[in-house]
Amino acid sequence: MIRVVAFDIGKVLLDFDYGILVNRMVPMTNMDESGLNAFLNQSPLLAEYESGKLTSSEFIKVVQRETGFEGLESEFTVFFEDIFTPITDVIEMHREIAESGMATYTFSNTNEMAVRYMSRAYGFWPRFTGHVLSYKVKALKPEAKMYKFLEKISGCRGGEIAYVDDRSENIEEARARGWKAIKQSTPNETRLALVELGVMVVS
Repeated sequence: MIRVVAFDIGKVLLDFDYGILVNRMVPMTNMDESGLNAFLNQSPLLAEYESGKLTSSEFIKVVQRETGFEGLESEFTVFFEDIFTPITDVIEMHREIAESGMATYTFSNTNEMAVRYMSRAYGFWPRFTGHVLSYKVKALKPEAKMYKFLEKISGCRGGEIAYVDDRSENIEEARARGWKAIKQSTPNETRLALVELGVMVVS
């Protein structure tokens, strides 16, 4: 029986587009668009930040040093916050589940800047029972440490946990632990899968 539902954030609750950040930064750096995009998305830097190895200030200082970004830390933060778009159908699913009394958790590879913004900008944030965030756990999905942390704070294991994510490697690790994992393709498919698990009713 499902006792807790965990949601990834990026591409599940919120869409995001680093291209927006890149486009706004390019005029203030010594890089072209493709070079800056590769630096932000393909270098180990973001993983180091999201695994808690770098603070926000340290992350931004590296960006300034490596790209020549001329803006202030506060300017970079504003640019970074502009990349998110709500996936309203999934946010509504979460609201229904939370209001039914079931425990819910965010379960996400993310970072301090993003969380600072999301927690003040989106009404879904305080509706969660709790948050399992990579930069606080100091591990990245699909590392076992993240999954063990959620099991510990929720008091649930295996088939007691339903989990929605968009990435295959994260789903595979969850299923290996016996979780009822749903790979999100469309919000409608996610809703049907949650209905099948008895978490939601047909609307």
